[in-house]
Amino acid sequence: MSTTTSSRRRFSLEFLGVAPFIIFGLMFLVLPTLYLLGGAFIGRDGELTFDNILGLFTDQIMAAYWISIRIAGASSIIGALAGLAIALAIIRGRLPAPLRSAIMTFSGVASNFAGVPLAFAFIATLGRLGLVTIIAKTVFGLDLYRAGFNLLSFWGLTITYLYFQIPLMILIIAPAIDGLKKEWSEAAASLGAQPWQFWRYIGLPILWPSFLGTVSLLFANAFGAIATAYGLTGSSLNIVPILLYAQIRGDALQNPGLGAALALGMVVITAFANIIYLVISQRAERWMK
Repeated sequence: MSTTTSSRRRFSLEFLGVAPFIIFGLMFLVLPTLYLLGGAFIGRDGELTFDNILGLFTDQIMAAYWISIRIAGASSIIGALAGLAIALAIIRGRLPAPLRSAIMTFSGVASNFAGVPLAFAFIATLGRLGLVTIIAKTVFGLDLYRAGFNLLSFWGLTITYLYFQIPLMILIIAPAIDGLKKEWSEAAASLGAQPWQFWRYIGLPILWPSFLGTVSLLFANAFGAIATAYGLTGSSLNIVPILLYAQIRGDALQNPGLGAALALGMVVITAFANIIYLVISQRAERWMK
């Protein structure tokens, strides 16, 4: 058998292995995006129109995009900082191996725990009659809601998102922290560098690309979340996923074309965030080799 024939057969087998992924991506990513792209330019009468795209620039929709970006940005930055601190503590802090294993296992579960169950858990914990709210009021004399806190608000939804943002950050940043070679810190110490100097000039600059890339991924993760937000706030908080749901399924606001335009805008923003993650992660991988 010739080398060319063997190479072709190997390529065919490799392509066959990734074929399910390609089919899955086409069915649930490419085709729906093309459908949204077409639907965004179709009016209620079935004619080609730009009214749906122009409708994105109305005050209500622009406000929805702005608050969604703020919530996604706040939860991603806070979640990334908290997750980085926890990951550094369990990996570089020489904590017992069973504790690290337990935290990583919990992070894997918590990063996928969202939707209505998460919304109910926070309502039962931080709602007006939640466990923490009652304890704070009866034991410490602190009325959270009279002090200005509201679970059905910007910061309430941001705190709820942190439940899955922080564990996701831990899972993603842990390999990058593991990639910090012990020899680097030993070499820095042998040259007289203090621990803070190692992190200032070596550790953090190496982790910085991974950190920025993960922030962009967390942003995309929070920006597209709907089940948790809808289960927690209903329609009281005007964010894009809830407004999109109202445009597609609502009785009063039903406008599939505008809903497709809203979804297309979300696709563009999340795709941009994911592209940033991919570009930055490739740069970070150079340090991990």
